[in-house]
Amino acid sequence: MTDPLAEVVAMLQPGVRYMKLLEAAGQWRVRRAETGQPSFCVVLDGACRLAVEGQAGLVLAPGDFVLIPATYDFSMSSMDAPPVHAPVSLPVALRPGEFRLGAPDGAPEARYIIGHCVFGSPDAALLVSLLPRLVYVRGEQRLATLVELVRDESREQRPAREVVMARLLEVLLIEALRSGVGTAASPGLVRGLADARLGNALRKIHEAPQHPWSVAELAQEAALSRSSFFERFSSAVGMTPMAYLLAWRMALAKELLRAGAASIAEVAERTGYSSASTFTVAFARHIGMPPARYARELEPLAAGAAS
Repeated sequence: MTDPLAEVVAMLQPGVRYMKLLEAAGQWRVRRAETGQPSFCVVLDGACRLAVEGQAGLVLAPGDFVLIPATYDFSMSSMDAPPVHAPVSLPVALRPGEFRLGAPDGAPEARYIIGHCVFGSPDAALLVSLLPRLVYVRGEQRLATLVELVRDESREQRPAREVVMARLLEVLLIEALRSGVGTAASPGLVRGLADARLGNALRKIHEAPQHPWSVAELAQEAALSRSSFFERFSSAVGMTPMAYLLAWRMALAKELLRAGAASIAEVAERTGYSSASTFTVAFARHIGMPPARYARELEPLAAGAAS
C-alpha cells in the first residue's frame, strides 16, 4: 500500500543544518521572526512554553519534539514567563554549541536542543505546503528512545559528538513527521492521514496520480458525501482536494524531470494529463516556467554535481 507521508518525506530529503544546546534558569524569553527555515526543538529536561504565530500555546515537557516545517514568528519562554514587554533574553555562550538563558548562576531548570533543519529537495516549498505548520509529538516511545539517545550524547564530550547528534536528529525529524499522524497537528497531510476516511482518499491519489480524479470519486473512496468530503478534506489538509492533487502531480512531475529518464509526453501521462501541451500549460501556470525550460535549467546543476 502506498504511504503518502513516506513519499513526501523521501522527496524532502531532511537533514540538520544547525543546532545548539540551551540550558535555562529563572525568567527568560527568546523570539524568532519568520525566516522560512524549518526549525525544531527537543526538550531534554524541565519544561518551557512555546508560542507560534497562529497556533495555540504549548507547554513542552521532557521528551517532547516540535517541528515547524516553515518557520513563522515564534517565542519560547520559562514557565514563569517575564512580562510581555520585557526585553528578550540573549543566550550566553558557555562552550562551543552550548548556551545559557536567564539567570546566569545555579542549576539549569530546563535543557533543550533547538536548531534549523534543511530540506534538500529543490521542491521543498511545494512539498512543505503539504505538511502541517506545526508538528508536535508527545508520548511516542520510538521518539522517546531517540530523545534519550540525544540527551545522553549531549551530556558527554565524546569523539564525533556533533556528528552523532546530527545523525540522531535527522532520524528524529523523519520519525516526528511519521509520528505526527494521530496527534493534534495543524492542517496538512499529517492531519489528513489521521482521519481514516480522508486517509483512504489521500492514498488513492498517491497510488494513481495519473487517474482523472474528481471530487465525487474521491468522496466515494472516503465513503462520504461530496459536500462532506470537500469540507472535511479542506479543513484537515488545509487545501481543497483538487488543489492537493495538483500540488502532488506537480511535485511528481518535477521529480521525473529532474531524473531525466522520461520525456515531457511521458511525464504528462504519468501525472494525469491527456497531452504534453495540456501538461505544459498546467506546469507553467503552477511552477512559473514550461517543463522544457525547467529541465534545461537543471542540466548545469546535474553536470556540476557529477563533476
